[in-house]
Amino acid sequence: MLHHIEMNVSNLQQSRAFYDFLLPMLGYELYQQWDKGFSYKVNHTYLVFVQTEEKHADASFHRGRTGLNHLAFHGESRTQVDALTEELIKRGVNILYKDRHPFAGGNHTYAVFFEDPDRIKLEIVAPK
Repeated sequence: MLHHIEMNVSNLQQSRAFYDFLLPMLGYELYQQWDKGFSYKVNHTYLVFVQTEEKHADASFHRGRTGLNHLAFHGESRTQVDALTEELIKRGVNILYKDRHPFAGGNHTYAVFFEDPDRIKLEIVAPK
């Protein structure tokens, strides 16, 4: 079982606002917070978000490079995926693969693909 994932973010306040909206909808609860970071937890796994140190701030994230490509979360239902998609659009979040939504992952995968403030690709997948 995965223990935790830690991600550096370019703007802690912007990421905090984004994930404070998203993660509780997926069953996560705020776990820790401090001056340069915060974390959310579900069961025994948690996600940590830390402000990128200034000396590393010039290199931005790109999912096409070596390293993390995306995070995929379990959704509760197709209804939840649809409601979340509408809310993301209202908030101006970039929805990926709009021309194939909600089947961008294939005919058997009902999901929404989108980007966080640092353009990390996120996916919410409804159960089959």
